[in-house]
Amino acid sequence: MSTLLVETRRARPADAADITDIHDAAWRVAYRGLIPGAELEKMIQRRGPVWWETALKRGSRVVVLTLGDTVAGYANLGRNRARGLPYEGEIYELYLRPEYQGLGFGRRLFGDARKELAASGFEGLAVWALAGNEPALGFYRAMGGTGVARSSETFGGRMLEKLAFGWNG
Repeated sequence: MSTLLVETRRARPADAADITDIHDAAWRVAYRGLIPGAELEKMIQRRGPVWWETALKRGSRVVVLTLGDTVAGYANLGRNRARGLPYEGEIYELYLRPEYQGLGFGRRLFGDARKELAASGFEGLAVWALAGNEPALGFYRAMGGTGVARSSETFGGRMLEKLAFGWNG
């Protein structure tokens, strides 16, 4: 009988290709039909391995969830960018490879990303999600997030509503 070790750790530049693959697959599942196709492709292509490797070398805070030797997900996090919200931290992105979604790994990654923010001295956190991304909205509600703000962003000429969720402490 073998046991598979599940853990989270800070991402390293060597993880860039895995993070790229996760980003590509997860975005295609999450945003197909929401973000216009050509715009979605451009957004995905901009975030290749060189982009991620450079971001990691420059100090971007990214944690990865690993199952044995497989990088199954990542969370990109840091200081809250929405000055009007009363939360110091923000999870900018949290994505899993589609085959690992719905199995509890997102909860683990979210919890560990939240701990990483707290250990870095950030009080509370915010997360933004597109209003049309029902799986993400359901996930953040299940994680105890409270809807705290609305905004919009234009993608390929289409205006999409975004919702912010907040967590204290």
